[in-house]
Amino acid sequence: MDETVKPLRAPPHTSVYADQHSISNLVQTMLSSLVVDQPEDPITYLIRLLQRTTVDIPRVLVLGPPAVGKLSVAKKLSAELRAVHVTTDSLLEDQSEWSTQEHPADQMVRRIQQRLNEIDCFNRGWVLEGIPQTSLQALSLQQAGVIPEHVVLLEAPDDVLLERSRGKMVDPLTGDVYHRTFVWPLDDLVAQRLEEGRSISEEQRQAELQRHRCELTGLKAAYQHVLKVVNADQPHADVYQQVLAFVRTSRRSRTPRILLLGPPGSGKSHQARLLSQKYKMVDVCCGRLLRSVAADGSALGEEIQSYLDVGSPVPDSLVLQVLEERLSRVDCSCRGWILHGFPCDLQQAESLQEIHPPNRVFFLDLMDEVCVERISLRATDPVSGQRFHAVTRPAPSAEVQNRLKTRPEDNTQAVTHVLSQYRTHTAALESVYPHAGRIDADQDPHSVFESLESRLTAD
Repeated sequence: MDETVKPLRAPPHTSVYADQHSISNLVQTMLSSLVVDQPEDPITYLIRLLQRTTVDIPRVLVLGPPAVGKLSVAKKLSAELRAVHVTTDSLLEDQSEWSTQEHPADQMVRRIQQRLNEIDCFNRGWVLEGIPQTSLQALSLQQAGVIPEHVVLLEAPDDVLLERSRGKMVDPLTGDVYHRTFVWPLDDLVAQRLEEGRSISEEQRQAELQRHRCELTGLKAAYQHVLKVVNADQPHADVYQQVLAFVRTSRRSRTPRILLLGPPGSGKSHQARLLSQKYKMVDVCCGRLLRSVAADGSALGEEIQSYLDVGSPVPDSLVLQVLEERLSRVDCSCRGWILHGFPCDLQQAESLQEIHPPNRVFFLDLMDEVCVERISLRATDPVSGQRFHAVTRPAPSAEVQNRLKTRPEDNTQAVTHVLSQYRTHTAALESVYPHAGRIDADQDPHSVFESLESRLTAD
């Protein structure tokens, strides 16, 4: 292997441009649409796809047992999103073309596929209410290319559902469903013209609920990656707001460029390692990176080493040179990166913005006294290299305890000095990243990681 070959680098602003114009999402949408729909004329199909007013059209399923409120939620949701509201009744309106040789379930799947491919659904998106009802139907729809972006499953206790089904009222003009106890119209004119909804026997209600419960596990499994379960046993407005918030979350594909900021001891290195392990991002610790370059024998490394030898800060110009080279490599451009240990002040943050701006920034918040306790009570075993903590992770034996060494930079005075510097520059960093997420780092590492994860998956 030729040792002189340098690591491949991508233009610094490639991923930034892709984010700004949703290139990754656009390519993903076009490719998945081609594979699913398999049009006879792919070029014309793609042109039609690009001519839509938006690429992120809603494709939503609203599922749940009878009387849970699917109709009300789906109707309001389709109006809010300007999407087409598709119901079982609307699909069954014209059965004259249905073949007597085809199984009714297959005909329904084919009818759904045809309806969702019509121009209004293609351009505006769709909200499909109450379909599928079984895991087999879900599988058949997936095989037919009906792939939702969001699936809402409304749930409520059986006794609540039975009570709702008994008191259902319908507006004969709009078809809107109300209830004497749970949902009543604000408009008196609407209230005056309400009629009692279709009534079925108690046995039929119980049978429908039982069928739904039997299929519930299969439906959840079929849509587990795009599913949101919402408790419908609460005010209708609250239910709808939860549904709307979920449906408005985008699942865009973009290369993560994550920046972790926080005081010493807040757990930046640990969280970066966890995120890197799970999501295969490149963990870029600025201090570790500088030491690595200093040890490689290059001219730049020797210059950096001269500062490390005397304990002086490495000049920003050298740090930025090292970071630009590392973050421009193909692994960072393709898999994304998570940076910590830099920037520490306003000038560094602004310089980073010019070369590799992050698209996710998090402050790990922690009180000074907790930071001091976390760092000043930790020590390293020179034999194994393991790090221990007097409170959270004590040495396993007296022998190990006696040989532990505390780094000079971990004593209380040094930590207090670093904390003071961090607090001095915190407001400036917040001004550069006004939309950064705030994470409470004064909890167990797993909880901190879950908080980070939930923010990462949000748009």
